[in-house]
Amino acid sequence: MCDTCGCNITPGNEHLVRGDGRLAKTDEGREAVTVLQSLLSENDHQAAHNRTHFDSHGVFAVNLMSSPGAGKTALLEATIESLGDAYRIAVIEGDLETENDAERIRACGVEAIQIATGSACHLDAHMVHTALHQLDLDPVDILFIENVGNLVCPASFDLGQHRNITLLSVPEGDDKPAKYPVMFRAADLVLLTKTDLLPYLSDFRPERAERCLRELASESPLLSLSSASGEAMEDWLTWLRTEVAAQRERIRQGATLRPAIQPDGMRLHSAAPATHAHAHGVVNATGGEG
Repeated sequence: MCDTCGCNITPGNEHLVRGDGRLAKTDEGREAVTVLQSLLSENDHQAAHNRTHFDSHGVFAVNLMSSPGAGKTALLEATIESLGDAYRIAVIEGDLETENDAERIRACGVEAIQIATGSACHLDAHMVHTALHQLDLDPVDILFIENVGNLVCPASFDLGQHRNITLLSVPEGDDKPAKYPVMFRAADLVLLTKTDLLPYLSDFRPERAERCLRELASESPLLSLSSASGEAMEDWLTWLRTEVAAQRERIRQGATLRPAIQPDGMRLHSAAPATHAHAHGVVNATGGEG
């Protein structure tokens, strides 16, 4: 969890705990070691600002979450190919290093901003805010935020998005919702990806994956598809069209939508001994190992 790996403190928010940062000192003037809850509060404040920014520009913002290799970028490529003429799409990519995924998206003719998180295993609202300074939202209908590949930490951080989508790929195994409940409870939609591999991975049972999801008391839709073959992509595209229309109606009414950020995850991120988490966080923020 982030309370042990230290990634509560990220390149996006470390200015708050260094030098004269807002959280660098306690009210008594001592060096702050209990900062995690405050950082989460600052993140939520920034996320609300981001969401207001999206709404003011008429943008529907989606956070894509999954383990590494579940097919987030491939899904985006297939989605851009299918909807690129109907909707104006932009992408924010989050990875520890490289611009590999952003380059794939740009090759589709879509603007992509890469965030290199260093040692942080999730995006936070401050990182997204910085990326938005490089992106003109006026011509954008849908903004996809491809989070860092990780089935734990991203579920607990509001980025300003309107919806969370969690991908579960066939090669991962059908028990992932049971093993990573916080992530799958955070999903407004679950996509079962790489279904073209089902004939070769017969131990994956889609009905068992859905049962694990429902046992979490999740009512989120579960859609199956293959970005590679194009199988069942239409259900996903229909969901997107419906959500974009709903976002436009919310904006017309002066309303907004917050995704299913998980309080269980928030507690996990703030429950560690503060000195332990703070020490690891500072190391991570400067590029060391977490």
